[in-house]
Amino acid sequence: MHKAIKIKTGDITKEKVCAIVNAANSSLMGGGGVDGAIHRAGGHAILDACREIRNSRYPDGLPTGQAVATTAGAMDASYVIHTVGPVFGSCGSACETLLASCYTTSLNVALALGCRDIAFPAISTGIYGYPKEEAARIAYQSVKEFLEEGQKITVYFVFHNESDKTVFEKSIQGV
Repeated sequence: MHKAIKIKTGDITKEKVCAIVNAANSSLMGGGGVDGAIHRAGGHAILDACREIRNSRYPDGLPTGQAVATTAGAMDASYVIHTVGPVFGSCGSACETLLASCYTTSLNVALALGCRDIAFPAISTGIYGYPKEEAARIAYQSVKEFLEEGQKITVYFVFHNESDKTVFEKSIQGV
């Protein structure tokens, strides 16, 4: 395990890090799962910032694999980095590349903001249907390679329950 990667169970909306990552949908207008929890915890400031991003930069929605930052509103974090993961089964041979891009693009946004730590949920493993084991390997490998390039940031993978954390830990053995 890379020393700058930490794996834990908890509520990502309560993480005391510079940036938390939102597994957003392309509309950036909130949704279910992690996305809904982040919007509820952060309050209207996040939605207002997302509307501004849609109006000024992404009128057709944030593309899959890309990331943008907003305020974290009422949460302890300074920023929310919104990224759109692939819908498994509809992304064909690009699924792995798109999911990896969610992690690396989010990390690049965090570094550009001056962040020294970031918390990720399991992107695309909920309603988007990405198999958890495969998504874990892609997430871990993407972050590990990013960190091995000499980037200085602590990365937390935060899971809502112990079961998902265990799946992640078992899936990354040997990666």
